Amino acid sequence: MQTKENIKKWFKAARVDDFPKNGGACVKYKDKQIAVFNFTRRGEWFACQNMCPHKKEMALARGMIGESKGEPKVACPFHKKAFSLCSGENINGEEDPVTTYPVKVEDGYVYIGLS
Repeated sequence: MQTKENIKKWFKAARVDDFPKNGGACVKYKDKQIAVFNFTRRGEWFACQNMCPHKKEMALARGMIGESKGEPKVACPFHKKAFSLCSGENINGEEDPVTTYPVKVEDGYVYIGLS
């Protein structure tokens, strides 16, 4: 898990309006696909790798977001494997965690923190 303290670069992903409310979209940075989530019900933004470790499919940006015991999560749209949007841990405990990235919003744009 990356934190805002160890960020070397902030990648300007897209305008806030380019992301669906209470949903996700995929952005590309070099060879990375990053799922970005506008969790408007919580008033928060999250980002993680787009690849689900279960079947190695680039699908998490299309997953359903919600909460598990107050923890924001995303569930893979294909196999329903759920991952914490804060830590990346697999909530089901069956798969490897996903990489998460810090997100900030400034002047109407979404930025993703990269180390």
